[in-house]
Amino acid sequence: MKQYIRQFGLLVFTVFTLAACKTADKEETVDMEKIKGEIQAMEDAYAAGEKNKDADAVAAYYSDDAISYSRNKSPLMGKAAIRESFANNIAKDTTGNYSQYKIVDLFVEGDAVVEIGSWTDFDPSGKELENGNYMSYFQKRDGKYVCVRDMSTTTKAVKSGM
Repeated sequence: MKQYIRQFGLLVFTVFTLAACKTADKEETVDMEKIKGEIQAMEDAYAAGEKNKDADAVAAYYSDDAISYSRNKSPLMGKAAIRESFANNIAKDTTGNYSQYKIVDLFVEGDAVVEIGSWTDFDPSGKELENGNYMSYFQKRDGKYVCVRDMSTTTKAVKSGM
């Protein structure tokens, strides 16, 4: 009987030891510089689309189901609405002003990226007019990142009476 108890104890010890030694699934390493480069390239393409008054280039930034929350406006629902809003804005614009977008921080989890960034508006001579911050949420779909949600704020003082 003692022999069976020892063998059972040895078996239990072996099972627990092997279970503890189980190799953990390899964690996928995230190449933050690569992802940062991809997202910054998207920001640069968006800015170029704005500067060139190309609504399609701006809309390429977004997923079909994107929602964009902008300052002092109702949210724009869907890529088509975002494109239409941008097309209407550029049709009226005669200033020649342009924007730059810069990544401040990135958070990556699987196929999702949250970007916190800053934006700056300039006049054609390069004089800074306004600046602010934004946050964009990206998902990797069909092998490339697309913006699913974004929102922005300005650092410009609020006019009294608003």
